[in-house]
Amino acid sequence: MFQHRPLLFLGLAIGIALFTTMLIYNWLQQQRQQAPAPVEQQVVTVEGIPVAVASADLAWGTPLTEEVIRLVPFPQESLPAGHFKSVEALKDRVLLAPVQRNEPILETKLAPKDIKSGGVVAVLDPEKRAMAVKVNEVVALPGFIKPGDRVDIMATFAHGKQGQVTKTILENMRVLATDTQLERGAAGDKPKPVRIITFEVSLEEAEKLAMASNGGQLRLALRSPLNAELKKTRGATFTDLMTSFQAASKRRAKARKRTRIEVIQGSARSVVQF
Repeated sequence: MFQHRPLLFLGLAIGIALFTTMLIYNWLQQQRQQAPAPVEQQVVTVEGIPVAVASADLAWGTPLTEEVIRLVPFPQESLPAGHFKSVEALKDRVLLAPVQRNEPILETKLAPKDIKSGGVVAVLDPEKRAMAVKVNEVVALPGFIKPGDRVDIMATFAHGKQGQVTKTILENMRVLATDTQLERGAAGDKPKPVRIITFEVSLEEAEKLAMASNGGQLRLALRSPLNAELKKTRGATFTDLMTSFQAASKRRAKARKRTRIEVIQGSARSVVQF
């Protein structure tokens, strides 16, 4: 009998395991039957009005084609003023202002319909001209000046006995385009890159810019877009530069000499000077 005792315990353990498994299985089946039925998710489709937007970042002067435009649904109450509902309506139009990716293309950012070509012509004021000036990298403020910026233009000339004179000749000038071209020097020299900046100018401003670029050295000063104030200056000479502090000291000295106080004591009068 004692020889069969291990087999007896093994059979008992197997029986308990089977019984426990059946209990767990029945409990899981009951829980599954009592679980609430899954709620069907309702798909809500929001219908909107198609609006033409830019499919990539677009610079001003860009002619619009099907490749750079796509339609995006907008809610009726959020439609921007001046929007377009089809790509065909924008065909052959030219951007007058830069447009960011996914930004609606509006009528206010487009050149007139009679302008079909892109580039500088599209963004040029009808009353002004586009004039290109050759400058070096230092003058062009590399990495800073870009189309749409505003700059002041200064020129340095040789001026009689005064030597060199630097004068601000044009203020708040709009930059239309920047480019780099290769220019050949003397025979056998390698072409060197030359910076070209195109400005929007009136006819009178074009004459001044032409004179300055031919007879003087140009410098550009980048302006803040929030400042449109114009200031007329008389220019600066080398003498002004060297005597600026000295002149201020002399003015202060003269002011001190002119300071007098009259002291009256009875019938006696005296003047005290500081």
